[in-house]
Amino acid sequence: MLYTIPEMKIGTKILILLLTLNLLSCKGTAQETDVKQPTTEFDLSTVEKFRESKIKGQIINDYDSIFSPSQRKKLSDIIYDYNIETTKQIVVVTIDSINPYSDIQKMATDLGKYWGVGTAEKDNGLIILLCKPCRKIGIATGTGTELILTNEICKEVIDQTIIPEFKAGNFYDGIKNGVTELIAKWK
Repeated sequence: MLYTIPEMKIGTKILILLLTLNLLSCKGTAQETDVKQPTTEFDLSTVEKFRESKIKGQIINDYDSIFSPSQRKKLSDIIYDYNIETTKQIVVVTIDSINPYSDIQKMATDLGKYWGVGTAEKDNGLIILLCKPCRKIGIATGTGTELILTNEICKEVIDQTIIPEFKAGNFYDGIKNGVTELIAKWK
């Protein structure tokens, strides 16, 4: 027995065809859209102490008062002499909070860019940022510096040289030894 489809008008066939094509061409847009969280950029120039340090071009910025005056002088001399010899710039910063940042590495990178650590043509700067109350430390390098002092090398210096001294309560020795080791690897 043969079944036949009743005759439909051409307009109805075209309408069914268009509706079918339209239905097939619909995408699950809810599944394909990426929800991007807005990234809040923090303007470091709104923090007075960072503005003042940028103007003064200080090498040691001990905002958390971790170092004694003689320790600041010794550390500053080591870094200054290295800068004069090589034009490579190192800045050490201690702070009591990384707010509004949640990542000390991001803050160190942003601070280094804001202050212009390193020469513009060589991008040969390095910033060590320590937040003692947060128990965090970050080393940010310019693009010229990271060719030699890679993230792995900086992490190794933090883990094997700086942190053991910090655990013993020797924050100055940790930073001084870390700076000395970074200088030796950077030459």
